[in-house]
Amino acid sequence: METNLCVAGFGGQGVMSLGKFLADATCNATDKQVTFFPSYGAEQRGGTANCFVVISDGMIGAPLGDVMDDLIVMNGPSMNKFLPTLKKGGTLFVNSSIVDANIDREDVKVVKAPVTTLALEMGNAKVLNVIMLGVYVGYTEVVPPEVVWETIEHKLGSKPKLLPLNKLAFEKGLEIGRSQR
Repeated sequence: METNLCVAGFGGQGVMSLGKFLADATCNATDKQVTFFPSYGAEQRGGTANCFVVISDGMIGAPLGDVMDDLIVMNGPSMNKFLPTLKKGGTLFVNSSIVDANIDREDVKVVKAPVTTLALEMGNAKVLNVIMLGVYVGYTEVVPPEVVWETIEHKLGSKPKLLPLNKLAFEKGLEIGRSQR
């Protein structure tokens, strides 16, 4: 089985970190093959940012495909740009705090999560990507949640003060993802 994921949003929303956490967790703790392909806009903070993660049981022929199985959009422009790449029957994960446009496709599953609002309620907007990663992992079960958390914990290990909030954010996302299965 192979899963093609595109994560897209503005620079500063943690799009690359989300993709990297997922790719690293898959690579380090499973026997699956994985690729991570980042793409930055001209600006960093506030500009466009997207990445592609491919997770496969077998060899991966290309780091990104033309058709996505799953799509995470953190803002409206990203939805407009990447929604046409989502395959029929694919899953769209939406930051519903920011993306309020109608989704004009009835051939995809939609998982909405107000990750920006939740992050602000937790006191730090920077955890919105960890919440969305939890939503994705909770919904898809593409990688075991404990493996993803171990990767986040390792990556943030030099900043131990960030761990409790990120753990809470990840668990909140898992809860949302599992509830929408």
